[in-house]
Amino acid sequence: MSYHTTTVLLIIGLLVGMLLALIIGQHLGRRHKAEVTDAARARLTAVEAAIFGLMGLMIAFTFSGAAQRYELRRQLVIDEANAIGTSYLRVDLLPSSRQEGLREKYRRYAEARLAVYRVLPDLKESTTQAAIATTLQGEIWAGTIAALAEAPPHVAIVVIPALNQMIDITTARAVASLTHTPTLVMAMLALLGLACSLLAGYVIAGSQTSRVGLHLLTFALMMTATIYIIFDLDYPRYGLIRLDFADQALMDVLASMK
Repeated sequence: MSYHTTTVLLIIGLLVGMLLALIIGQHLGRRHKAEVTDAARARLTAVEAAIFGLMGLMIAFTFSGAAQRYELRRQLVIDEANAIGTSYLRVDLLPSSRQEGLREKYRRYAEARLAVYRVLPDLKESTTQAAIATTLQGEIWAGTIAALAEAPPHVAIVVIPALNQMIDITTARAVASLTHTPTLVMAMLALLGLACSLLAGYVIAGSQTSRVGLHLLTFALMMTATIYIIFDLDYPRYGLIRLDFADQALMDVLASMK
Protein backbone atom coordinates (compact mmCIF):
# COMPACT_ATOMS: atom_id res chain seq x y z
CA MET A 1 0.00 0.00 0.00
CA SER A 2 1.40 3.40 -1.01
CA TYR A 3 2.19 6.22 1.39
CA HIS A 4 -0.63 8.37 0.01
CA THR A 5 -3.23 5.62 0.36
CA THR A 6 -2.11 4.80 3.89
CA THR A 7 -2.13 8.46 4.91
CA VAL A 8 -5.61 9.08 3.47
CA LEU A 9 -7.00 6.03 5.27
CA LEU A 10 -5.43 7.09 8.58
CA ILE A 11 -6.71 10.66 8.30
CA ILE A 12 -10.21 9.53 7.34
CA GLY A 13 -10.16 7.04 10.20
CA LEU A 14 -9.06 9.75 12.64
CA LEU A 15 -11.74 12.16 11.41
CA VAL A 16 -14.47 9.53 11.67
CA GLY A 17 -13.19 8.54 15.12
CA MET A 18 -13.32 12.14 16.32
CA LEU A 19 -16.83 12.64 14.96
CA LEU A 20 -17.98 9.47 16.69
CA ALA A 21 -16.30 10.57 19.93
CA LEU A 22 -18.04 13.94 19.69
CA ILE A 23 -21.43 12.28 19.15
CA ILE A 24 -20.85 9.84 22.00
CA GLY A 25 -19.71 12.65 24.28
CA GLN A 26 -22.77 14.69 23.37
CA HIS A 27 -25.05 11.73 24.08
CA LEU A 28 -23.42 11.13 27.48
CA GLY A 29 -23.62 14.83 28.30
CA ARG A 30 -27.33 14.92 27.66
CA ARG A 31 -27.89 11.84 29.78
CA HIS A 32 -25.93 13.20 32.74
CA LYS A 33 -27.00 16.83 32.41
CA ALA A 34 -29.75 16.63 35.02
CA GLU A 35 -27.57 14.63 37.42
CA VAL A 36 -24.54 16.95 37.50
CA THR A 37 -24.56 19.63 40.19
CA ASP A 38 -22.87 23.00 39.85
CA ALA A 39 -20.07 21.89 42.20
CA ALA A 40 -19.48 18.71 40.22
CA ARG A 41 -19.59 20.71 36.99
CA ALA A 42 -16.84 22.99 38.30
CA ARG A 43 -14.61 20.00 39.12
CA LEU A 44 -15.25 18.46 35.73
CA THR A 45 -14.37 21.74 34.05
CA ALA A 46 -10.96 21.70 35.77
CA VAL A 47 -10.31 18.17 34.46
CA GLU A 48 -11.41 19.15 30.96
CA ALA A 49 -9.18 22.21 30.99
CA ALA A 50 -6.20 20.09 32.04
CA ILE A 51 -6.74 17.59 29.22
CA PHE A 52 -7.26 20.31 26.61
CA GLY A 53 -4.13 22.04 27.92
CA LEU A 54 -2.17 18.80 27.56
CA MET A 55 -3.44 18.50 24.00
CA GLY A 56 -2.25 22.02 23.26
CA LEU A 57 1.20 21.25 24.65
CA MET A 58 1.46 18.03 22.63
CA ILE A 59 0.52 19.83 19.44
CA ALA A 60 2.99 22.65 20.15
CA PHE A 61 5.93 20.34 20.90
CA THR A 62 5.31 17.88 18.06
CA PHE A 63 4.80 20.69 15.54
CA SER A 64 7.95 22.45 16.74
CA GLY A 65 9.98 19.24 16.46
CA ALA A 66 8.65 18.49 12.97
CA ALA A 67 9.35 22.07 11.84
CA GLN A 68 12.93 21.90 13.15
CA ARG A 69 13.56 18.62 11.32
CA TYR A 70 12.09 20.12 8.14
CA GLU A 71 14.47 23.07 8.39
CA LEU A 72 17.41 20.74 9.10
CA ARG A 73 16.65 18.68 5.99
CA ARG A 74 16.44 21.86 3.90
CA GLN A 75 19.78 23.06 5.23
CA LEU A 76 21.43 19.70 4.58
CA VAL A 77 20.38 19.86 0.92
CA ILE A 78 22.11 23.22 0.62
CA ASP A 79 25.16 21.94 2.51
CA GLU A 80 25.47 18.96 0.19
CA ALA A 81 25.14 21.15 -2.89
CA ASN A 82 27.92 23.40 -1.57
CA ALA A 83 30.09 20.39 -0.68
CA ILE A 84 29.71 18.82 -4.13
CA GLY A 85 30.33 22.15 -5.85
CA THR A 86 33.45 22.86 -3.78
CA SER A 87 34.89 19.39 -4.30
CA TYR A 88 34.19 19.60 -8.03
CA LEU A 89 36.07 22.90 -8.28
CA ARG A 90 39.08 21.36 -6.52
CA VAL A 91 39.45 18.97 -9.45
CA ASP A 92 41.10 21.90 -11.26
CA LEU A 93 44.10 21.44 -8.94
CA LEU A 94 44.68 17.87 -10.11
CA PRO A 95 46.76 16.86 -13.14
CA SER A 96 44.91 17.77 -16.35
CA SER A 97 45.09 14.19 -17.64
CA ARG A 98 42.90 13.07 -14.72
CA GLN A 99 40.42 15.89 -14.67
CA GLU A 100 37.96 14.93 -17.41
CA GLY A 101 37.35 11.43 -16.08
CA LEU A 102 36.75 12.75 -12.57
CA ARG A 103 34.46 15.53 -13.79
CA GLU A 104 32.27 12.99 -15.59
CA LYS A 105 32.02 10.95 -12.39
CA TYR A 106 31.08 14.08 -10.43
CA ARG A 107 28.30 14.82 -12.92
CA ARG A 108 26.90 11.31 -12.60
CA TYR A 109 27.28 11.50 -8.83
CA ALA A 110 25.34 14.77 -8.60
CA GLU A 111 22.57 13.29 -10.77
CA ALA A 112 22.36 10.21 -8.56
CA ARG A 113 22.31 12.20 -5.31
CA LEU A 114 19.57 14.43 -6.70
CA ALA A 115 17.54 11.38 -7.75
CA VAL A 116 17.85 9.69 -4.33
CA TYR A 117 15.30 12.09 -2.86
CA ARG A 118 13.46 13.26 -5.97
CA VAL A 119 12.11 9.78 -6.71
CA LEU A 120 10.52 9.40 -3.26
CA PRO A 121 8.13 7.90 -2.22
CA ASP A 122 9.48 5.18 -4.55
CA LEU A 123 11.77 3.59 -1.94
CA LYS A 124 13.09 0.90 -4.29
CA GLU A 125 14.25 3.41 -6.88
CA SER A 126 15.64 5.69 -4.16
CA THR A 127 17.70 2.80 -2.78
CA THR A 128 18.97 2.02 -6.28
CA GLN A 129 20.08 5.62 -6.82
CA ALA A 130 21.74 5.69 -3.39
CA ALA A 131 23.72 2.56 -4.31
CA ILE A 132 24.81 4.18 -7.59
CA ALA A 133 25.93 7.29 -5.68
CA THR A 134 27.87 5.18 -3.17
CA THR A 135 29.66 3.34 -5.99
CA LEU A 136 30.56 6.65 -7.62
CA GLN A 137 31.87 7.93 -4.28
CA GLY A 138 34.34 5.07 -4.21
CA GLU A 139 35.36 5.69 -7.82
CA ILE A 140 35.82 9.42 -7.22
CA TRP A 141 37.88 8.73 -4.10
CA ALA A 142 40.09 6.19 -5.86
CA GLY A 143 40.51 8.46 -8.87
CA THR A 144 41.38 11.43 -6.69
CA ILE A 145 43.97 9.49 -4.68
CA ALA A 146 45.55 8.28 -7.91
CA ALA A 147 45.61 11.83 -9.26
CA LEU A 148 47.14 13.20 -6.06
CA ALA A 149 50.06 10.82 -6.48
CA GLU A 150 50.96 12.86 -9.55
CA ALA A 151 50.28 16.27 -7.98
CA PRO A 152 52.36 18.43 -5.60
CA PRO A 153 51.99 17.38 -1.93
CA HIS A 154 50.22 20.57 -0.86
CA VAL A 155 47.30 19.91 -3.24
CA ALA A 156 46.07 17.04 -1.05
CA ILE A 157 45.57 19.45 1.87
CA VAL A 158 42.98 21.32 -0.22
CA VAL A 159 41.37 18.48 -2.16
CA ILE A 160 40.91 15.77 0.49
CA PRO A 161 38.93 17.80 3.09
CA ALA A 162 36.46 18.97 0.42
CA LEU A 163 36.00 15.40 -0.82
CA ASN A 164 35.55 14.13 2.75
CA GLN A 165 32.86 16.76 3.37
CA MET A 166 31.04 15.73 0.20
CA ILE A 167 31.01 12.10 1.34
CA ASP A 168 30.20 12.76 5.00
CA ILE A 169 27.14 14.90 4.24
CA THR A 170 25.41 11.89 2.68
CA THR A 171 25.35 10.15 6.06
CA ALA A 172 23.88 13.23 7.73
CA ARG A 173 21.14 13.44 5.11
CA ALA A 174 20.36 9.73 5.34
CA VAL A 175 19.97 9.90 9.12
CA ALA A 176 17.89 13.09 8.90
CA SER A 177 15.54 11.48 6.38
CA LEU A 178 14.93 8.59 8.82
CA THR A 179 14.37 10.82 11.86
CA HIS A 180 10.71 11.49 12.57
CA THR A 181 8.32 12.03 15.46
CA PRO A 182 8.24 8.69 17.34
CA THR A 183 5.23 6.54 16.46
CA LEU A 184 4.22 6.35 20.12
CA VAL A 185 4.11 10.16 20.34
CA MET A 186 1.92 10.42 17.21
CA ALA A 187 -0.35 7.68 18.58
CA MET A 188 -0.63 9.58 21.86
CA LEU A 189 -1.47 12.75 19.94
CA ALA A 190 -4.26 10.95 18.08
CA LEU A 191 -5.52 9.41 21.34
CA LEU A 192 -5.59 12.84 22.98
CA GLY A 193 -7.50 14.16 19.98
CA LEU A 194 -10.14 11.47 20.47
CA ALA A 195 -10.29 12.17 24.22
CA CYS A 196 -10.68 15.90 23.61
CA SER A 197 -13.42 15.17 21.07
CA LEU A 198 -15.27 13.09 23.64
CA LEU A 199 -15.01 15.86 26.22
CA ALA A 200 -15.94 18.55 23.71
CA GLY A 201 -19.07 16.63 22.82
CA TYR A 202 -19.88 16.21 26.50
CA VAL A 203 -19.44 19.93 27.19
CA ILE A 204 -21.43 21.10 24.19
CA ALA A 205 -24.37 18.82 25.10
CA GLY A 206 -25.77 21.56 27.31
CA SER A 207 -25.88 24.08 24.47
CA GLN A 208 -29.29 25.08 23.15
CA THR A 209 -28.01 26.49 19.86
CA SER A 210 -29.12 24.96 16.57
CA ARG A 211 -25.56 25.14 15.23
CA VAL A 212 -24.12 22.44 17.44
CA GLY A 213 -23.51 20.19 14.44
CA LEU A 214 -21.43 22.87 12.74
CA HIS A 215 -19.30 23.32 15.86
CA LEU A 216 -18.74 19.57 16.19
CA LEU A 217 -17.77 19.20 12.53
CA THR A 218 -15.44 22.21 12.67
CA PHE A 219 -13.74 20.90 15.81
CA ALA A 220 -13.16 17.46 14.25
CA LEU A 221 -11.90 18.91 10.95
CA MET A 222 -9.48 21.34 12.60
CA MET A 223 -8.08 18.74 14.98
CA THR A 224 -7.62 16.23 12.16
CA ALA A 225 -6.06 18.83 9.86
CA THR A 226 -3.61 19.92 12.58
CA ILE A 227 -2.45 16.36 13.26
CA TYR A 228 -2.12 15.72 9.51
CA ILE A 229 0.02 18.84 9.02
CA ILE A 230 2.37 17.73 11.81
CA PHE A 231 2.63 14.28 10.24
CA ASP A 232 3.10 15.62 6.71
CA LEU A 233 5.72 18.14 7.83
CA ASP A 234 7.75 15.21 9.17
CA TYR A 235 7.72 13.49 5.72
CA PRO A 236 8.45 16.36 3.30
CA ARG A 237 9.27 14.06 0.39
CA TYR A 238 6.00 12.13 0.53
CA GLY A 239 2.90 14.26 1.11
CA LEU A 240 1.55 17.71 0.30
CA ILE A 241 4.33 19.57 2.11
CA ARG A 242 7.35 19.23 -0.16
CA LEU A 243 11.07 19.94 0.07
CA ASP A 244 11.63 19.74 -3.67
CA PHE A 245 12.28 23.47 -3.96
CA ALA A 246 15.52 23.03 -1.98
CA ASP A 247 16.81 20.66 -4.68
CA GLN A 248 17.30 23.68 -6.91
CA ALA A 249 20.65 24.16 -5.19
CA LEU A 250 21.80 20.72 -6.36
CA MET A 251 20.31 21.31 -9.80
CA ASP A 252 22.29 24.55 -10.11
CA VAL A 253 25.50 22.73 -9.17
CA LEU A 254 24.73 20.03 -11.73
CA ALA A 255 24.05 22.66 -14.39
CA SER A 256 27.40 24.31 -13.66
CA MET A 257 29.16 21.01 -14.40
CA LYS A 258 27.87 20.80 -17.96
